[in-house]
Amino acid sequence: MTDFSHKPTLTGELVTLRPVTEDDVPAFLPMNSDPEIQRLTGSHADFTEAALRQWYATRGARPDRLDLAVVERASGRVVGEAVLNAWDRPNESCGFRICLVPDVLGRGLGTEATRLIVGHALETLGLYRVWLEVYAFNPRARRAYEKAGFRAEGVLRGALLWKGERVDATVMSVIAPEWPPTAL
Repeated sequence: MTDFSHKPTLTGELVTLRPVTEDDVPAFLPMNSDPEIQRLTGSHADFTEAALRQWYATRGARPDRLDLAVVERASGRVVGEAVLNAWDRPNESCGFRICLVPDVLGRGLGTEATRLIVGHALETLGLYRVWLEVYAFNPRARRAYEKAGFRAEGVLRGALLWKGERVDATVMSVIAPEWPPTAL
């Protein structure tokens, strides 16, 4: 693997993942302003539309990460993003995060998007490990990650301070020898 310069389009039954652009920002605003999504992702930041446009305008040029828009195939609507980041080249590893707009949760779109991008990382890019962190108050996401092949590795105790309360984060990963998971 050289880097993440190539920004692919990945297609599943429910979703298509394609390179994100600043034109996707209006579709992302609900997930960036929803209090429950902010809690589940541990996001303390409030982003303006202008700041989001500036951020997403630069994603295509980054060789150290892969930011893809999640597009619901049935409607053609952009419903979130899936990202490979925190690339650790010497260890053939990277981080993963996903976020969807609130009204599409629980329909399997995130699980399929996760399988698509993780499959790309392990099969096409040749990475060995993809990892993530999920907060203790987000069991729905943890179940989706487990369905996509992630396994718990350990707990970061009190990793998030959310409205005066300490919340644990579970570190999860999927590694190439265990891919694809038998639950697919």
